[in-house]
Amino acid sequence: ADWTGSCRRKGGKEFEGPKMAGGTVDLTKFNIDAPRWDQTTFVGRLKHFFNVTDPRTVVVSNANLDEAKHLVDSCRAGTVPPGTTEEQLYYAKKLYDSAFHPDSGERMNLIGRMSFQVPGGMAITGLMLQFYRSVPAVVFWQWVNQSFNALVNYTNRNAASPISAKQIGVAYFTATSAALVTAIGLNLNTKKAPPLLARWVPFVAVAAANCVNVPMMRQQEIISGIAVTDENENELGKSRTAAIQGITQVVISRVTMAAPGMIILPIMMERLEKYPFMQRIKFLHAPMQVMLVGCFLIFMVPAACSLFPQKCSMSVSKLEPELRNSISTKHGDKVNSVYFNKGL
Repeated sequence: ADWTGSCRRKGGKEFEGPKMAGGTVDLTKFNIDAPRWDQTTFVGRLKHFFNVTDPRTVVVSNANLDEAKHLVDSCRAGTVPPGTTEEQLYYAKKLYDSAFHPDSGERMNLIGRMSFQVPGGMAITGLMLQFYRSVPAVVFWQWVNQSFNALVNYTNRNAASPISAKQIGVAYFTATSAALVTAIGLNLNTKKAPPLLARWVPFVAVAAANCVNVPMMRQQEIISGIAVTDENENELGKSRTAAIQGITQVVISRVTMAAPGMIILPIMMERLEKYPFMQRIKFLHAPMQVMLVGCFLIFMVPAACSLFPQKCSMSVSKLEPELRNSISTKHGDKVNSVYFNKGL
Protein backbone atom coordinates (compact mmCIF):
# COMPACT_ATOMS: atom_id res chain seq x y z
CA ALA A 1 0.00 0.00 0.00
CA ASP A 2 1.24 3.49 -0.76
CA TRP A 3 0.86 6.35 1.73
CA THR A 4 -0.62 9.00 -0.54
CA GLY A 5 -4.29 8.42 0.07
CA SER A 6 -6.46 10.93 1.90
CA CYS A 7 -9.92 11.33 3.36
CA ARG A 8 -11.60 14.62 2.59
CA ARG A 9 -13.74 16.38 5.19
CA LYS A 10 -15.94 19.45 5.17
CA GLY A 11 -14.01 22.59 4.32
CA GLY A 12 -11.64 20.74 2.00
CA LYS A 13 -9.30 19.50 4.77
CA GLU A 14 -7.62 16.20 4.21
CA PHE A 15 -6.44 13.48 6.58
CA GLU A 16 -3.40 11.77 5.14
CA GLY A 17 -3.32 8.01 5.50
CA PRO A 18 -2.48 4.85 3.61
CA LYS A 19 -4.30 4.21 0.36
CA MET A 20 -5.34 0.66 -0.40
CA ALA A 21 -6.74 -0.76 -3.58
CA GLY A 22 -10.48 -1.27 -3.43
CA GLY A 23 -13.58 0.68 -2.47
CA THR A 24 -14.91 2.14 0.74
CA VAL A 25 -14.58 -0.11 3.77
CA ASP A 26 -17.72 -2.02 4.76
CA LEU A 27 -18.44 -0.75 8.27
CA THR A 28 -20.90 -3.57 8.93
CA LYS A 29 -17.93 -5.94 8.93
CA PHE A 30 -15.34 -3.61 10.49
CA ASN A 31 -14.98 -2.75 14.20
CA ILE A 32 -12.36 -0.05 14.70
CA ASP A 33 -12.14 -0.76 18.44
CA ALA A 34 -11.55 -4.47 17.99
CA PRO A 35 -7.84 -5.28 18.42
CA ARG A 36 -6.05 -5.71 15.12
CA TRP A 37 -3.92 -8.42 16.72
CA ASP A 38 -4.85 -11.04 19.33
CA GLN A 39 -4.37 -9.33 22.71
CA THR A 40 -4.49 -12.61 24.63
CA THR A 41 -1.00 -13.49 23.34
CA PHE A 42 2.32 -11.77 23.97
CA VAL A 43 3.11 -11.63 20.24
CA GLY A 44 -0.24 -10.02 19.48
CA ARG A 45 0.27 -7.41 22.20
CA LEU A 46 3.84 -6.83 20.99
CA LYS A 47 2.60 -6.01 17.47
CA HIS A 48 0.00 -3.68 18.96
CA PHE A 49 2.50 -1.77 21.09
CA PHE A 50 5.09 -1.55 18.31
CA ASN A 51 2.28 0.24 16.49
CA VAL A 52 1.18 2.46 19.41
CA THR A 53 4.67 3.37 20.69
CA ASP A 54 6.08 4.14 17.23
CA PRO A 55 8.26 7.22 17.93
CA ARG A 56 7.52 8.58 14.45
CA THR A 57 4.02 9.52 15.65
CA VAL A 58 5.61 12.11 17.97
CA VAL A 59 6.19 14.45 15.02
CA VAL A 60 2.61 14.21 13.73
CA SER A 61 0.92 17.61 14.08
CA ASN A 62 -1.99 18.20 16.45
CA ALA A 63 -4.15 19.05 13.43
CA ASN A 64 -3.50 15.64 11.90
CA LEU A 65 -4.07 13.94 15.26
CA ASP A 66 -7.43 15.69 15.56
CA GLU A 67 -8.28 14.62 12.00
CA ALA A 68 -7.45 11.04 12.97
CA LYS A 69 -9.67 11.29 16.05
CA HIS A 70 -12.51 12.68 13.95
CA LEU A 71 -12.20 9.77 11.52
CA VAL A 72 -12.16 7.23 14.39
CA ASP A 73 -15.20 8.86 16.01
CA SER A 74 -17.00 8.91 12.65
CA CYS A 75 -16.26 5.22 12.15
CA ARG A 76 -17.66 4.48 15.60
CA ALA A 77 -20.79 6.42 14.68
CA GLY A 78 -21.16 4.31 11.55
CA THR A 79 -20.22 6.81 8.86
CA VAL A 80 -16.95 7.61 7.07
CA PRO A 81 -16.08 9.75 4.02
CA PRO A 82 -16.63 7.99 0.67
CA GLY A 83 -13.55 6.11 -0.49
CA THR A 84 -12.16 5.52 3.01
CA THR A 85 -10.22 2.25 3.11
CA GLU A 86 -9.57 -0.19 5.92
CA GLU A 87 -5.88 0.73 5.99
CA GLN A 88 -6.72 4.42 6.36
CA LEU A 89 -8.89 3.59 9.35
CA TYR A 90 -6.13 1.46 10.88
CA TYR A 91 -3.67 4.32 10.42
CA ALA A 92 -6.09 6.79 12.02
CA LYS A 93 -6.56 4.38 14.94
CA LYS A 94 -2.78 4.10 15.30
CA LEU A 95 -2.48 7.88 15.65
CA TYR A 96 -5.50 7.95 17.96
CA ASP A 97 -4.09 5.25 20.27
CA SER A 98 -0.67 6.91 20.36
CA ALA A 99 -1.94 10.36 21.35
CA PHE A 100 -5.35 10.12 23.05
CA HIS A 101 -6.09 8.70 26.49
CA PRO A 102 -8.06 5.42 26.33
CA ASP A 103 -10.37 6.44 29.21
CA SER A 104 -11.00 10.15 28.69
CA GLY A 105 -10.40 10.45 24.93
CA GLU A 106 -8.42 13.65 25.57
CA ARG A 107 -5.17 14.37 23.71
CA MET A 108 -2.25 13.58 26.01
CA ASN A 109 0.71 15.90 26.47
CA LEU A 110 3.55 15.05 24.10
CA ILE A 111 6.22 14.16 26.70
CA GLY A 112 3.88 11.86 28.62
CA ARG A 113 2.92 9.69 25.63
CA MET A 114 4.34 6.17 25.40
CA SER A 115 5.44 7.03 21.85
CA PHE A 116 7.83 9.58 23.43
CA GLN A 117 9.44 6.92 25.64
CA VAL A 118 12.15 6.12 23.09
CA PRO A 119 13.38 9.67 22.31
CA GLY A 120 12.86 10.91 25.87
CA GLY A 121 14.10 7.79 27.62
CA MET A 122 17.18 7.33 25.45
CA ALA A 123 18.41 10.87 26.14
CA ILE A 124 17.87 10.77 29.91
CA THR A 125 19.01 7.18 30.46
CA GLY A 126 22.09 7.57 28.26
CA LEU A 127 23.19 10.65 30.21
CA MET A 128 22.46 8.98 33.56
CA LEU A 129 24.73 6.09 32.56
CA GLN A 130 27.46 8.45 31.37
CA PHE A 131 27.50 10.87 34.30
CA TYR A 132 27.30 8.49 37.25
CA ARG A 133 30.56 9.24 39.06
CA SER A 134 29.94 12.61 40.80
CA VAL A 135 27.19 13.22 43.33
CA PRO A 136 25.99 16.51 41.72
CA ALA A 137 25.62 14.75 38.35
CA VAL A 138 23.77 11.85 40.00
CA VAL A 139 21.41 14.25 41.76
CA PHE A 140 20.68 16.25 38.61
CA TRP A 141 20.02 13.35 36.25
CA GLN A 142 17.97 11.36 38.78
CA TRP A 143 15.85 14.48 39.32
CA VAL A 144 15.38 14.89 35.55
CA ASN A 145 14.48 11.22 35.19
CA GLN A 146 11.95 11.25 38.02
CA SER A 147 10.37 14.42 36.67
CA PHE A 148 9.99 12.68 33.31
CA ASN A 149 8.63 9.50 34.95
CA ALA A 150 6.15 11.46 37.06
CA LEU A 151 4.75 13.14 33.96
CA VAL A 152 4.51 9.80 32.12
CA ASN A 153 2.77 8.14 35.08
CA TYR A 154 0.31 11.01 35.48
CA THR A 155 -0.44 11.11 31.74
CA ASN A 156 -1.09 7.34 31.57
CA ARG A 157 -3.04 7.03 34.81
CA ASN A 158 -6.52 5.55 34.91
CA ALA A 159 -8.42 8.76 34.10
CA ALA A 160 -11.51 7.63 35.99
CA SER A 161 -9.60 8.20 39.26
CA PRO A 162 -8.74 11.92 39.54
CA ILE A 163 -5.75 12.99 41.65
CA SER A 164 -5.34 16.35 43.40
CA ALA A 165 -2.46 18.78 42.92
CA LYS A 166 -1.35 18.07 46.51
CA GLN A 167 -1.25 14.32 45.88
CA ILE A 168 0.75 14.89 42.69
CA GLY A 169 3.25 17.01 44.63
CA VAL A 170 3.63 14.44 47.41
CA ALA A 171 4.05 11.62 44.88
CA TYR A 172 6.68 13.56 42.92
CA PHE A 173 8.63 14.53 46.06
CA THR A 174 8.53 10.99 47.49
CA ALA A 175 9.65 9.27 44.28
CA THR A 176 12.42 11.79 43.63
CA SER A 177 13.63 11.44 47.21
CA ALA A 178 13.65 7.64 46.92
CA ALA A 179 15.70 7.82 43.72
CA LEU A 180 18.18 10.32 45.17
CA VAL A 181 18.64 8.50 48.49
CA THR A 182 19.20 5.20 46.67
CA ALA A 183 21.54 6.67 44.05
CA ILE A 184 23.63 8.81 46.41
CA GLY A 185 23.81 6.10 49.05
CA LEU A 186 24.98 3.46 46.58
CA ASN A 187 27.26 5.93 44.81
CA LEU A 188 29.11 6.67 48.04
CA ASN A 189 29.27 3.01 49.04
CA THR A 190 30.66 1.78 45.74
CA LYS A 191 33.71 4.05 45.62
CA LYS A 192 35.98 1.10 46.46
CA ALA A 193 33.90 -1.52 44.68
CA PRO A 194 34.59 -2.80 41.14
CA PRO A 195 33.84 -0.05 38.57
CA LEU A 196 31.01 -2.07 37.01
CA LEU A 197 29.01 -1.98 40.25
CA ALA A 198 29.13 1.82 40.25
CA ARG A 199 27.83 1.81 36.67
CA TRP A 200 24.78 -0.20 37.80
CA VAL A 201 23.81 2.32 40.49
CA PRO A 202 21.54 4.34 38.12
CA PHE A 203 19.48 1.22 37.33
CA VAL A 204 19.01 0.31 41.00
CA ALA A 205 17.91 3.89 41.71
CA VAL A 206 15.50 3.88 38.76
CA ALA A 207 14.01 0.53 39.84
CA ALA A 208 13.58 1.72 43.44
CA ALA A 209 11.99 4.98 42.32
CA ASN A 210 9.56 3.19 39.99
CA CYS A 211 8.36 1.11 42.94
CA VAL A 212 7.46 4.40 44.64
CA ASN A 213 6.61 6.72 41.74
CA VAL A 214 3.90 4.67 40.02
CA PRO A 215 1.87 3.76 43.16
CA MET A 216 2.20 7.28 44.59
CA MET A 217 1.21 9.02 41.36
CA ARG A 218 -1.80 6.69 41.11
CA GLN A 219 -2.62 6.58 44.81
CA GLN A 220 -6.20 7.70 44.26
CA GLU A 221 -6.85 4.45 42.42
CA ILE A 222 -5.63 2.48 45.45
CA ILE A 223 -7.68 4.63 47.84
CA SER A 224 -10.96 4.74 45.90
CA GLY A 225 -10.59 1.83 43.49
CA ILE A 226 -10.88 1.75 39.70
CA ALA A 227 -13.93 1.01 37.59
CA VAL A 228 -14.42 -2.64 36.70
CA THR A 229 -16.82 -3.85 34.02
CA ASP A 230 -18.27 -7.04 32.64
CA GLU A 231 -17.26 -8.32 29.22
CA ASN A 232 -19.81 -6.00 27.61
CA GLU A 233 -18.28 -2.84 29.17
CA ASN A 234 -21.11 -2.45 31.72
CA GLU A 235 -19.66 -0.91 34.88
CA LEU A 236 -20.06 -3.11 37.97
CA GLY A 237 -18.40 -0.92 40.59
CA LYS A 238 -14.96 0.16 41.79
CA SER A 239 -12.25 -2.15 43.09
CA ARG A 240 -9.10 -1.39 45.08
CA THR A 241 -7.88 -4.96 44.53
CA ALA A 242 -8.04 -4.45 40.77
CA ALA A 243 -6.15 -1.16 41.13
CA ILE A 244 -3.36 -2.83 43.09
CA GLN A 245 -3.05 -5.60 40.49
CA GLY A 246 -2.92 -3.11 37.61
CA ILE A 247 -0.37 -0.84 39.29
CA THR A 248 1.84 -3.79 40.26
CA GLN A 249 1.92 -4.93 36.64
CA VAL A 250 2.80 -1.41 35.48
CA VAL A 251 5.72 -1.25 37.96
CA ILE A 252 7.04 -4.60 36.68
CA SER A 253 6.73 -3.38 33.09
CA ARG A 254 8.55 -0.10 33.82
CA VAL A 255 11.49 -1.84 35.52
CA THR A 256 11.66 -4.43 32.72
CA MET A 257 11.65 -1.60 30.16
CA ALA A 258 14.79 -0.07 31.66
CA ALA A 259 16.63 -3.23 32.68
CA PRO A 260 18.39 -4.45 29.50
CA GLY A 261 19.81 -1.07 28.51
CA MET A 262 20.85 -0.11 32.03
CA ILE A 263 22.37 -3.52 32.86
CA ILE A 264 23.92 -4.65 29.56
CA LEU A 265 25.15 -1.27 28.30
CA PRO A 266 27.38 -0.61 31.36
CA ILE A 267 29.06 -3.98 30.75
CA MET A 268 29.67 -3.04 27.11
CA MET A 269 31.02 0.40 27.97
CA GLU A 270 33.24 -0.94 30.75
CA ARG A 271 34.97 -3.20 28.23
CA LEU A 272 35.01 -0.75 25.32
CA GLU A 273 36.55 2.08 27.35
CA LYS A 274 39.69 0.00 27.92
CA TYR A 275 40.59 0.27 24.24
CA PRO A 276 42.95 3.12 23.22
CA PHE A 277 40.65 4.38 20.47
CA MET A 278 37.86 4.85 23.04
CA GLN A 279 40.20 6.89 25.22
CA ARG A 280 40.77 9.25 22.29
CA ILE A 281 37.04 9.91 21.73
CA LYS A 282 35.78 10.47 25.27
CA PHE A 283 33.66 13.36 24.02
CA LEU A 284 31.64 10.83 22.02
CA HIS A 285 30.92 8.50 24.94
CA ALA A 286 27.74 10.35 26.00
CA PRO A 287 26.10 10.51 22.53
CA MET A 288 27.20 6.90 21.96
CA GLN A 289 25.40 5.76 25.11
CA VAL A 290 22.32 7.78 24.20
CA MET A 291 22.13 6.09 20.78
CA LEU A 292 22.75 2.61 22.22
CA VAL A 293 20.07 3.10 24.86
CA GLY A 294 17.74 4.12 22.02
CA CYS A 295 18.45 0.81 20.28
CA PHE A 296 17.44 -1.07 23.43
CA LEU A 297 14.32 1.04 24.03
CA ILE A 298 12.97 0.72 20.48
CA PHE A 299 12.35 -2.94 21.30
CA MET A 300 11.99 -2.83 25.09
CA VAL A 301 9.25 -0.16 25.27
CA PRO A 302 6.71 -2.24 23.30
CA ALA A 303 8.02 -5.50 24.79
CA ALA A 304 7.61 -4.28 28.38
CA CYS A 305 4.16 -2.83 27.66
CA SER A 306 3.20 -6.23 26.23
CA LEU A 307 4.02 -8.28 29.33
CA PHE A 308 0.44 -7.98 30.58
CA PRO A 309 -2.86 -7.35 28.75
CA GLN A 310 -3.92 -3.70 28.67
CA LYS A 311 -7.45 -4.77 29.50
CA CYS A 312 -6.87 -6.84 32.62
CA SER A 313 -9.25 -9.43 33.95
CA MET A 314 -9.83 -10.65 37.48
CA SER A 315 -12.03 -13.37 38.89
CA VAL A 316 -14.99 -12.04 40.87
CA SER A 317 -13.93 -14.33 43.72
CA LYS A 318 -10.75 -12.25 44.19
CA LEU A 319 -12.56 -8.92 44.57
CA GLU A 320 -13.31 -7.17 47.85
CA PRO A 321 -16.17 -8.90 49.73
CA GLU A 322 -18.55 -5.93 49.43
CA LEU A 323 -18.09 -5.63 45.65
CA ARG A 324 -18.20 -9.39 45.21
CA ASN A 325 -21.49 -9.55 47.12
CA SER A 326 -22.92 -6.62 45.14
CA ILE A 327 -22.14 -8.32 41.82
CA SER A 328 -23.53 -11.64 43.06
CA THR A 329 -26.75 -9.98 44.26
CA LYS A 330 -27.36 -8.12 40.99
CA HIS A 331 -26.12 -10.66 38.46
CA GLY A 332 -25.99 -14.03 40.22
CA ASP A 333 -23.59 -16.45 38.51
CA LYS A 334 -23.75 -14.65 35.14
CA VAL A 335 -20.60 -12.59 35.84
CA ASN A 336 -17.52 -14.64 36.72
CA SER A 337 -14.79 -12.15 35.75
CA VAL A 338 -14.41 -8.38 35.73
CA TYR A 339 -12.28 -6.25 33.39
CA PHE A 340 -10.39 -2.97 33.83
CA ASN A 341 -7.78 -0.78 32.18
CA LYS A 342 -4.47 -1.16 34.05
CA GLY A 343 -2.87 1.99 32.56
CA LEU A 344 0.66 2.07 31.14
